[in-house]
Amino acid sequence: MLGAMPRAVWTGSIGFGLVSIPVRLFNATSPKDVRFHQFDRTTGRRIHYRRVADGPDSTPTVEPPSFAGAGPSAGHEAAGTAPDEWDERPAFREPAEPERRGEEVAYADVVKGYELESGGFVMVDPEEIRGLRPERSRTIEITDFVSLDDIDPVYFDRSYFVLPQRGGGAEKPYGLLLRAMQRSRRVGIGSFVLSSKPHLAAIRPREDALILETLFFSDEVRSASEVDVPPSPAEPSTRELDVAVKLIELLAAEWDPSRYRDSYREQVLALIESKAGTEFTVAEERVLEASGVADLMAALQASVEAAKKSSSGRRKAGRRRTG
Repeated sequence: MLGAMPRAVWTGSIGFGLVSIPVRLFNATSPKDVRFHQFDRTTGRRIHYRRVADGPDSTPTVEPPSFAGAGPSAGHEAAGTAPDEWDERPAFREPAEPERRGEEVAYADVVKGYELESGGFVMVDPEEIRGLRPERSRTIEITDFVSLDDIDPVYFDRSYFVLPQRGGGAEKPYGLLLRAMQRSRRVGIGSFVLSSKPHLAAIRPREDALILETLFFSDEVRSASEVDVPPSPAEPSTRELDVAVKLIELLAAEWDPSRYRDSYREQVLALIESKAGTEFTVAEERVLEASGVADLMAALQASVEAAKKSSSGRRKAGRRRTG
């Protein structure tokens, strides 16, 4: 029996020149981690966690700022630095109400703290963070087409199926973009907001569907120098290299992901299965309209002409600068 259709994690449109393609995103992967709940061994009751303030013998608390116009700017927060007047004030203080130590803290009283390089902290109210969150995107505008081989796999984060929305004529422009990228061997690059976070994305063909890969931004990818990689590897002898290449060729195979299994997870599931019969119960942005089939070619032609004019303008500007 087939399972229920998964829910789309995002709906909107892909902008391709003047062509608009209404689409839905679905998770392309489903991690199979075995998840456990925690229980009291003696009573069998569920374990719960509470938000409590530090106890008497713990590290002193951070001095909270006044939230009425005070505090570091968003730029300082992102960079991990703060204005001079924040660096000079005491980083810690003893709490005014020591009797609250160890007591549960109401969710409304919980704020975020960012640790600075100096070891001090600055507090940011959740409302301040919410005010900076970008609005949900309604369109993924493809701004560049690049070769997939030019993207280092280290930039790939998460994968999503991109499917046309039902009805509305989305299938025709969707198929056009898919086949055009297959023929050109290029992938589309764009950006959008998912789960209140901006994402860089690569849209590529995979068999008869489009896949969207969210990408790390360049400053999120570490360089080899950050992990102390030697500037140049030791050079092997010719014989060593020949033998190593021969070994690689002997182990060469077609990629078949089904050959590789998570043996640890299988053993954990087998352990759970062996305990059958011992179970217990617990009490207790605007959406663009789809490009119709009739005007699809007109939109494509207009996009090509616009791209030609833009390219011509850049060449003329370059000649003026060099002249």
